[in-house]
Amino acid sequence: MFRARFLNDRIWRAKIEMPQSIYSIKCPFCNILLLCFPEICRNKVCPYENLEKDKRSGNVRIGICDDEKEIRNILAEIIQRVYPEAELSFYPSGDALLLSGSQPDILFLDIQMPDKSGMETAIELRKKNKRTILIFVTALEEYVFQAFDVGAYHYLVKPFSEEKFAEVLRKAVKELEEREKAESAETEKKTPSLMITSGGKHIAVHWEDIVYAEIFDRKILLHTMDEDIEYYGKMKELETKAGDSFYRSHRAYLVNFDYIRKYDATTIYLEKGQALMAKQNYREFVKSYLKYNQRHGEIGRD
Repeated sequence: MFRARFLNDRIWRAKIEMPQSIYSIKCPFCNILLLCFPEICRNKVCPYENLEKDKRSGNVRIGICDDEKEIRNILAEIIQRVYPEAELSFYPSGDALLLSGSQPDILFLDIQMPDKSGMETAIELRKKNKRTILIFVTALEEYVFQAFDVGAYHYLVKPFSEEKFAEVLRKAVKELEEREKAESAETEKKTPSLMITSGGKHIAVHWEDIVYAEIFDRKILLHTMDEDIEYYGKMKELETKAGDSFYRSHRAYLVNFDYIRKYDATTIYLEKGQALMAKQNYREFVKSYLKYNQRHGEIGRD
């Protein structure tokens, strides 16, 4: 079966014409003319015809930044063949991309462009946008290590097969979906999960907003960075609901690991206030705090 190679001048340099209102482009694989772009190749032995469509819940926003219009259009045609619902955006230069202010989910970026190179563009882009999945498409192998310095997901060196391009595209979309799931799970954690009644009002409190809790005058006093909230409740129940981001350092105190600045055998110093440390709890507190920091890749706040 015929396998075309991407960006091989003999095949890739498709001639584009715009007679009146009809937009024409040749198939990058078998050179058959495609009318009314975007259209698919009707040559049944062309590998382009056999590209499998992928399903995705929701649209994926894909940007193509290349100074050559022919390549932008051909890349778009192939992407739409695999992901028909993709929202495409086009940028003829690095400056056009940066000035647009847009943040595509996935960006195919050429390196060799006049004025501002793709690498320079990526450096500027990353200052404001670290979320976009960046894929370099270039004939230059020497920039591969610099590519990863700007958080590139992949580095496609021309020429490459259509199967390789489709594989990288699908992996990028899968990576996007995994990131979205992780962000969704993180958002769910931030959903108010502690419902209390204070002053006759029902209040939802975010767990991550609680610096520490203490027993005060037979009530529980929740300290956040912005306010203090008191309600009738039991510290043991609060400790159970709070999970492993909190530690009961003293019978009267429950602290959030994330707000600890420093500690010793008698006191925990937090970003707001301080809590007592029971002598018998100190050793276990240190172990739990170290495990928490290992999970979150932190060394505490100081």
